[in-house]
Amino acid sequence: MAFLISCISDPVLMGLLGAAVLLAVLYFSTGSKNAAFKLPPGPTPLPIIGNLHLVDIRRQDKSLMKLAEEYGPVFTLHFGFQKVVVLTGYEVVREALVNYTEEFVDRPSIPIFDQIQNGNGVFFSIGDLWRTTRRFTVSSMRNLGMGKQMMEGKVFEELHFLIEKIKSFKGEPFSLRSFSIAPINITFLMLFGDRFDYKDPTFLTLLRLIDEVMVLLGSPYLNYFNFYPFLGFLFKTHKILLKKIEDVRVIIRQYMKASREDINENSVRSYTDALVFKQHEEKNKKDSLFHDDNLIASILDLVMAGTETTATTLQWAILLMMKYPEIQKKVQEEIGRTVKAGSWATYEDRKNMPFTNAVIHEVQRFITLLPHVPRCTAVDTHFRGYFLPKGIIVIPSLTSVLLDKTQWETPHQFNPNHFLDAEGNFVKREAFLPFSTGRRNCIGESLAKMELFVFFVGLLQTFTFQPQPGVSEADLDLTVPETTFTLRPRPQATCAILHE
Repeated sequence: MAFLISCISDPVLMGLLGAAVLLAVLYFSTGSKNAAFKLPPGPTPLPIIGNLHLVDIRRQDKSLMKLAEEYGPVFTLHFGFQKVVVLTGYEVVREALVNYTEEFVDRPSIPIFDQIQNGNGVFFSIGDLWRTTRRFTVSSMRNLGMGKQMMEGKVFEELHFLIEKIKSFKGEPFSLRSFSIAPINITFLMLFGDRFDYKDPTFLTLLRLIDEVMVLLGSPYLNYFNFYPFLGFLFKTHKILLKKIEDVRVIIRQYMKASREDINENSVRSYTDALVFKQHEEKNKKDSLFHDDNLIASILDLVMAGTETTATTLQWAILLMMKYPEIQKKVQEEIGRTVKAGSWATYEDRKNMPFTNAVIHEVQRFITLLPHVPRCTAVDTHFRGYFLPKGIIVIPSLTSVLLDKTQWETPHQFNPNHFLDAEGNFVKREAFLPFSTGRRNCIGESLAKMELFVFFVGLLQTFTFQPQPGVSEADLDLTVPETTFTLRPRPQATCAILHE
């Protein structure tokens, strides 16, 4: 109310709001009645806010699933002045991302990411820049051992450091966030060529900045900035975020400088080295896409997304084992039957550990870590009887796939049997799409799968995880995750008891 009163007393703001109302009237009164467009159905938008009153900004994914019950699996929403087409359910999302991969391959213009990356990098670029950068990134990661035994050895080394760190707590409570350091260090190893000591000042700075950036990316105020960027002067969240991103860039530039001082094709030890060497190769090439802005943006993308996802999934896995001790015990029993005493389970061992494999898959399905990442149509597109004009924002809801009641027997329950047949054999499920699918699927999928298996099994070989004293399994909250860029578990503690 105070905000509205201040607006009324400020002629400049009154003028802006008046212009916004006029734009809203023009926007909502044109196009939608043109039969040539035939956009999917959806709720009637209100002036200025569109359908924002129907959406829980902190849990957009759940709001979209609820609206799909009324308007069908393909429907139109209005986020402020933006028309958005929402795709829900396994059949529709898979059809769009697999059968119409070229039509839905682009990313839309999102104000905050436009300011951060300016169209560069791996995740929010489009066209030739995206294709070239992604192809180079995938090739470089493979050359560096992603998904291969060489990298698995590095994961085992990191597992040793993580276990020693957890032992240092001597059974006393510690934060679930402590598990993040190991997967994050594997990403840094790929990006910068060396793992960090857990007390290294640069490592601690990066951990803090990544955490703060992820929290800010989940802020409702940042969403409002994206919906109404012309009112950016009223918000400060995006300004704080941009400052923290610049702090990360300073560290990235230092690593790029070090790589340039030792350019050698035979000493490419990291993704940063590979980018710098490629830039050096093309220094005389006109219009090379490997310019500094793209190099920094590409590394920044992997610093953020490549650390947050696996690290957060591992936290959820430990929390769920605390919540369901009978499942934790069954995993430990299978490990004991399969893995030789004194040895670590390799990724290949998953084939002989169906229950453990099912538990890891069910963790990823149940937590719906990354609800969706927007796409937009690259060309005018006809999809399921509707016309989607080039450039319209499209949200393929991964949450709606992972919780699709036509695909999962108990979608809202943590149930490893989703991935087991009647004889206890592991079963692949087509609707298991936590890494998305199609040409924009997760670049680091193979590395993430290996890390999750090795870290999870190694931790349960060594420890039994329990709630802290005074907290029961029933007290552990799974229902209200912390909304950041991903859906993190609420800050909670665990106790690690050495497993006999």
